[in-house]
Amino acid sequence: MASRRRWTYDELLVVLNLYHKLRFGQFDQRQPVIIDLAERLGRTPSSVAMKLSNLASLDPALKLRGINGLKGASQLDRDVWDEFHANPAELVPLSQERFDALFVDAQSETTEVIPGIGIRPASKPPTGETETTRLTKQRRGQGYFRDAVLNNYDNRCGLTGLPVRELLIASHILPWRDHVAERLNVRNGIALNRLHDAAFDQGLISFDEDLRMLLSGRLRDYLPHDAVKLSFEAHQGNELLLASDATPPEQNFLARHRAFFGFP
Repeated sequence: MASRRRWTYDELLVVLNLYHKLRFGQFDQRQPVIIDLAERLGRTPSSVAMKLSNLASLDPALKLRGINGLKGASQLDRDVWDEFHANPAELVPLSQERFDALFVDAQSETTEVIPGIGIRPASKPPTGETETTRLTKQRRGQGYFRDAVLNNYDNRCGLTGLPVRELLIASHILPWRDHVAERLNVRNGIALNRLHDAAFDQGLISFDEDLRMLLSGRLRDYLPHDAVKLSFEAHQGNELLLASDATPPEQNFLARHRAFFGFP
């Protein structure tokens, strides 16, 4: 198995796709996801983990947190990083296409990246709001966003801790239909269970500057109904569950969500 050959453009697109679906603390050669990808690329897990850490040195969000990654990023690494982030609407679906092609046969199928478990074919098309689910490009974008957001929250609901991936939604803070530039931005996503995703989408709940859950006046009108108390009032004031190396939601996006739905 060749591990010292030069990285190609397509390989870097695939690794960069994975980069945004893992947290920095998961860039480990023993990580099953990295082992799976390395096997399909014909590389060693250590080389893939190292390349992820090289890419981390280019990440301005990590630098703000005092994380520098590994030195040694190539000029091609820099070029692909810049191109990917300058044009995510085109490069994210392309990278997902290259990624999926390593693991599934049909063009209409996509994959799931689950840290600690590995990479597997998605059991069904990603759920969530989308304007063109029939188009492969949009479906790939949704699959990428779902993996990135759910893995950022350890595959559990950020509010309740529910760990059943099949019941989780990668909720958009700024709606998909109205904010094209932020559709694939992990900072525009929160992992929520289906009930709280619907409530967030309708402005029945929101989150404050400290990421604590806010309850709308409309929901308060239903108190003291037991179901509302159990599902919503019990979580009022609770902070979103985020790992120490997770990417937090963008504060400006949350402020716009609160303002749109009239939260004080």
